Amino acid sequence: MATANRANARTNILGLTREDYKAGKSTLCPGCGHDSISNQIISIAYELGLDQHRVIKLSGIGCSSKTPAYFLGRSHAFNAIHGRMPSVATGATLANHELIAIGVSGDGDSGSIGLGQFKHLLRRNVPMVYIIENNGVYGLTKGQFSATADEGQFLKYYGRNELPPIDLCLEAVIGGATFVARSFSGDSKQVQTLLKAGLAHKGTAVIDIISPCVTFNNSPDSTKSYVYGKEHQILLHELEHFTPDFIEGRTEITIGDYEPGKTIQVRMHDGSYIKLQKVGEDYDPRNRSQAVELLDRAHRDQLFITGLLYYEEPRPTLHETLKLSETPLTRLPDELLRPAPEVLDRLMRDLQ
Repeated sequence: MATANRANARTNILGLTREDYKAGKSTLCPGCGHDSISNQIISIAYELGLDQHRVIKLSGIGCSSKTPAYFLGRSHAFNAIHGRMPSVATGATLANHELIAIGVSGDGDSGSIGLGQFKHLLRRNVPMVYIIENNGVYGLTKGQFSATADEGQFLKYYGRNELPPIDLCLEAVIGGATFVARSFSGDSKQVQTLLKAGLAHKGTAVIDIISPCVTFNNSPDSTKSYVYGKEHQILLHELEHFTPDFIEGRTEITIGDYEPGKTIQVRMHDGSYIKLQKVGEDYDPRNRSQAVELLDRAHRDQLFITGLLYYEEPRPTLHETLKLSETPLTRLPDELLRPAPEVLDRLMRDLQ
């Protein structure tokens, strides 16, 4: 019966079904927003026909960092220690710049112990999609406040949080990221569109996804809860991602001004487009100072604004900045990777 069901299942361009893009069974709490994000990654990977052997999944420590075990079971994976996923991503993409890197982190993993690594990853423009599954608590260690928790929030077992939150999208914009977005795990359409656009982006694409912790942080007054997200989400624009019938050579991305209510198409370097239509806000995601102002206002007024917050023409990735070989280092022969003894001797003499 299973063989018959597979024969009747829809397949993508690689002849794979959606089931082929799944992995292990989730051990997270039922209803966790992280599982929804995993499902969206599975959906877009199937739809885009990603070659899983070209994908590397990376994570640190925390509930969020467990999720790569639940999607793309045929891809490469590396579960790093707490806050150190950016270092592993940097090394992996330098060794093989043809890898499609998808990192999954959390508000604790990126906003506390890993904040320094996060900022340097942005500065170096490591080519990857960097997903932050943001719930405002350390769910894996029983719900302590994280660095993104609301100031003044009260939790039964931990009292009141007296510290202001870190906005990881604001950190990303200031840190030099050229693609910064925020979404809500309960908005599957928006999450999928942003994931597709992030995969098409050249460089680091940061997507901060508010993902409620149903066990420790889902009270209606929390800005990280389902109720708050559903009732307070403000869309910057309608989002649509699509691929043209043909793909031209890679050229510089340029787009003109557009008025409220109008639509623009932002062309990615792989030939796909993200379509933006202004809704409610007279906002241009290509304006860095406007992005900073918007995020500051959202923090001040506790607004939950989602969509593409900032985008600029991609700058060189770390591989290009270091002028590494076009052939991935993993495929270079030993004679090109290992200097001859006489070359090493000359280098040692020069250092004396």
